[in-house]
Amino acid sequence: MTTRSDIRQRLGLRPVINVSGTMTHLGASIVVPEAIRAASDILPEWVEINDLHRKASRAIAEATGAEAGFVTASAASGITLAIAGAMTGADLARVEQLPDAAGMKDEVVIQMGHMTGYGAAIEQGIRLAGARVVPVGNVTDARSYQLAHKIGERTAAGLYVVSHHTVQYGQMPLDVFARVCHERGVPVIADLASEYDLKGFLAAGADIAIYSAHKFLGGMTAGIVAGRKDLVRATFLQNGGIGRGMKVGKESIVATIAALEAWGRRDHAAVRRTEHGHLDLWMRRFAAIPGIKATIIPDPTHNPLDRLMLEVDPETSRITAWDLADALAAGAPPVIVRDHEVEQGFFQLDPCNLHPGEAEIVADRVVAELDAARKRNAPSGRSVADRRAARFERLLRWPD
Repeated sequence: MTTRSDIRQRLGLRPVINVSGTMTHLGASIVVPEAIRAASDILPEWVEINDLHRKASRAIAEATGAEAGFVTASAASGITLAIAGAMTGADLARVEQLPDAAGMKDEVVIQMGHMTGYGAAIEQGIRLAGARVVPVGNVTDARSYQLAHKIGERTAAGLYVVSHHTVQYGQMPLDVFARVCHERGVPVIADLASEYDLKGFLAAGADIAIYSAHKFLGGMTAGIVAGRKDLVRATFLQNGGIGRGMKVGKESIVATIAALEAWGRRDHAAVRRTEHGHLDLWMRRFAAIPGIKATIIPDPTHNPLDRLMLEVDPETSRITAWDLADALAAGAPPVIVRDHEVEQGFFQLDPCNLHPGEAEIVADRVVAELDAARKRNAPSGRSVADRRAARFERLLRWPD
């Protein structure tokens, strides 16, 4: 068992337990030892960055089946830079001209149900390149003829998003979206920040696949752009333009290489067994608690992992799902749950980021908070709107 650092205690930070998932606001992931060693080894050394990028391109190509790859500062910056690359190609004068897109193709088609956020709106990520957002369909129904109608002489790219935040029905699948775009000579960029599958999306028609290096892969903070060599090269060349402010350090590049290599060696079946052990523990602990319904559910984007959905009946349990989530986050130790749908009366527990022994602590905390709620016998009456307002107010007080 690896000895844990006391870094959070030394910095005065709360020792949170993450059952939310690979979330940026919680630090994204537990970085794998191989990536930590690689970053530590390169940090004291000088290196020619563009040559290091060439090494990374080969590692990305091998892992994804792409023609080439490029490491960016994040998946979000990868989206912006890939769109910029589709607009400029390898024309260095155009690279320097952005975000002024005069004379370039500058429209990006995207299904309206994919216009989501990842801490910021994806539309802003498009606009940062100097491009214009062209929505397709409506939020719950986008069709191929609507996409074809929106593609014109100014269309630079199509952007396709795979995320639990997108609308999960009524959307075109990637292969249909790509077929329509390709019939009109438009490249497809796929945002896959939290996806396991490193090869299937390129095979399904994406010309550029963008992943997070610091989520499931367990690298340091970085993004991965993989795909057609000409488009990856054009993305890389943005380092001489708008990409300069999104540059990635040597430590993140080598950590990405190491994380990809470790991913290829990982015993994924063993990881799933460990996760299911946590889920089974939670199911047993919560089975007989009044007002609580526990269900194991699959990942909505078909990643090979399951989570536990905890439905909360406020009449019986005497607490709402959102108040229970907040009580868990406020207690000792803080437990941060997956609560983006909490207004529907449930939240989820994600088992993929736990250190040994933490699954038991999570179960103890949930049981203790529910026991305390029943003893109070008086729900707070606070609405989800009140909760959201309080969060925004706290954000606006930062750094206080």
